[in-house]
Amino acid sequence: MTIGANALFLLMAIVPLALAGGHDYGQALSKSILFFEAQRSGYLPGNQRVRWRGNSGLLDGKSSGVDLVGGYYDAGDNVKFGLPMAFTVTMMSWSILEYGAQMASSGELGHAMDAVKWGTDYLIKAHPEPHVLYGEVGDGNTDHYCWQRPEEMTTSRNAYRIDENNPGSDLAGETAAAMAAASIVFRRANPAYSRELLNHAHQLFEFADKYRGKYDSSISVAQKYYRSVSGYADELLWGAAWLYKATNEPYYLNYLGENGDNLGGTGWAMTEFGWDVKYAGVQTLAAMFLMGGKGGDHSPVLGKYQEKAEMFMCSCMGKANHNVQKTPGGLIFRQRWNNLQFVTSASFLLTVYSDHLTAARKNLHCASGSVAPSELLAFAKSQVDYILGNNPRATSYMVGYGNHYPQQVHHRGSSIVSIKVDPSFVSCRGGYATWFSRKASDPNLLTGAIVGGPDAYDNFADQRDNYEQTEPATYNNAPLLGVLARLNAGHSAHNQLLPVEVPLHKPIAVQPKHASPYAAPIEIDQKATASWVSNGKTYYRYSAIVTNKSRRTIRNFNLNISKLYGPLWGLTKTTSGSYGLPEWVSSLPADKSLEFVYIHSASFADVSVSGYTLA
Repeated sequence: MTIGANALFLLMAIVPLALAGGHDYGQALSKSILFFEAQRSGYLPGNQRVRWRGNSGLLDGKSSGVDLVGGYYDAGDNVKFGLPMAFTVTMMSWSILEYGAQMASSGELGHAMDAVKWGTDYLIKAHPEPHVLYGEVGDGNTDHYCWQRPEEMTTSRNAYRIDENNPGSDLAGETAAAMAAASIVFRRANPAYSRELLNHAHQLFEFADKYRGKYDSSISVAQKYYRSVSGYADELLWGAAWLYKATNEPYYLNYLGENGDNLGGTGWAMTEFGWDVKYAGVQTLAAMFLMGGKGGDHSPVLGKYQEKAEMFMCSCMGKANHNVQKTPGGLIFRQRWNNLQFVTSASFLLTVYSDHLTAARKNLHCASGSVAPSELLAFAKSQVDYILGNNPRATSYMVGYGNHYPQQVHHRGSSIVSIKVDPSFVSCRGGYATWFSRKASDPNLLTGAIVGGPDAYDNFADQRDNYEQTEPATYNNAPLLGVLARLNAGHSAHNQLLPVEVPLHKPIAVQPKHASPYAAPIEIDQKATASWVSNGKTYYRYSAIVTNKSRRTIRNFNLNISKLYGPLWGLTKTTSGSYGLPEWVSSLPADKSLEFVYIHSASFADVSVSGYTLA
C-alpha cells in the first residue's frame, strides 16, 4: 500500500460528522426500544405507541390446535422464526440485567421489560408440553413471494414444531436461555411470572440435552432463512450458563465444567457472536462467573472459557493474532448481509466485559499487549457512534435518529400505507407492484430500526430492494439496548470514565471581515487525534471543530484553509478554492458545531473564516 493509499485509508477511519458534539444516547435508546412495538404480532395493547400498526396473525396456531398468537416478526417479513426471536429475548434480558438501573434513570426500563414480556408471553405459548416447542409460524417461501401488510397477509400461517421424534437442541437451548434470562428480569417485579419462566427453562434445557439434534433438520422450512450452521453444542452451553446465572444450581455449573471441551466452549476462539453462534457469549458469561468468585472446583475450566472470551475481545480490538475485519471507516465487518447484527452483539460483549474487568480491577491481555477496560468501552462506543452517524457517509443506520437515515427500508409494514390510513386491500403481488417498487420514502417511519448497514467499503444504497443493507431485524437492536443505556449513563455508570480527547492547543475565536456586526465570534478548535509512521514519515490526523457562538443561524459559510498538504473530509470545496458546509448540511444553528478532519505530515493547517451570513 502506498503512502497515499495509507492516507486515504486512515482518512476514511475518521469521524466525519457534520454536527459534532456527541450523540444523544438516551434518545437512541428510546427509539431502539420503540422498534420492537412495530414488530409485534397479535392483538396490540392499549398502550401501543406505534400507532400505524394494527392487530395481525390472529389465527396463528389454530390449524395445529394451539394458540400461537403474539410474538415478534423477525425482520421485514411476516414470519415468526423461533430461534432469532429467542435470541432477541435473551439479549434484551441481558441488557436489562447489566444496565437496568441506567435504563430506569432515563425512564425506559418499563418499556424494555414490556418488550421482553411480549416475547416471553409468546415463547410460553410455543412450549405447551415439556418436550414440544413450536419454532416457526408462517412459511418464508410463500411469505417472500408476497409484499403485504401483516394486518392482512394472505400467506400460509402453518406452525412448525420440534418434539422427541423431531429434535432441535439449538432451538430448545436458546429458548431455555431466553426463559432463564427473563426470569431474572422479572424476579422482583413479577415473582410468579419469573417462576413460570424458570420452570419452562428447566424443561426446555432437559429437552434440548436429552433429545439432541439440529432444529433445521426437523423444521426444514427454516433452512433457507435461519440455518443452524454452528450446530447445537453452543446453545446447550448457552442454556446451561443462563440457568446457572438464574438459579446458582451446581448442576448447571457442573454441566459447563464437564462439557466445556466436548461441546467446544473451551476450544473455539470466535470472531463473531449472534443468533447462530453463541460461543463468545457463553465464554463471556463463564469469565464473569470466574471473576465473580463462582467458579468453585471448575475454576480451571472456566479459566479456559475466559481465555477464549478474551481472544474474542482482542480480535475485535485488532490486538489478537487473528483479528476481525473492519471497513476503512473502522466498522466491524463480518458479511454483506445484515452486517450490523454482529456489530451490535460484539459491542455489547465488549461493554459488559469492560465493566466487569473494571470491577475486578483487571486488564485485558492480548497478543499485542495489555488493554485497559476503558479501551474496550471506547471501542464499543466507536462502533455505536458509527451506527448513529459517525461514518464516512455521515449516515445514521438507526431509522429516525439524526438528520440522515434510510428512507426506503426493506420492511413490508413500513413501506405500505397504514391500514388505518387507507384500508384498501393490498394483494400479494399487488404489494410488489405498488409499494415495493415505489421510489419514495416509506409512508410509515420504522423508528429505531437498525438496518443491515454498509458494505466492506462503507458504501450503502438506500433502496428498498437492497435487502442486504436496508432490512432491519430485532436481533440487531436487542444487544444495543444495554450499550446505549451504558453510554447514556456516562460517568455515572460504574466507576469508569468514557475517554475524552484533550485539545493540543486552545481554541481560537475569530471575527471574519465579512461577518455581520451583530455576530459573536466563531470558535475554531483543532486537535491532533492520532499519529503514525509510514515509510519513515510521520502522519497526523487532525480534527477541527467550528462552533457557532452567535444566537442566530449561520448560512453561506466559508472557510479558507492554507498549509494543507493532504486529504480533507467533512467540508465541500467551492469553485473559488475555499470550503463551505458539507453537502448534507444547509446551515449551522446557534451553539452547534461543525467538525471536519484532515491528514497530512505537517503541523496544524491554517484555518480562518472568510465569510458567512446570519439568518
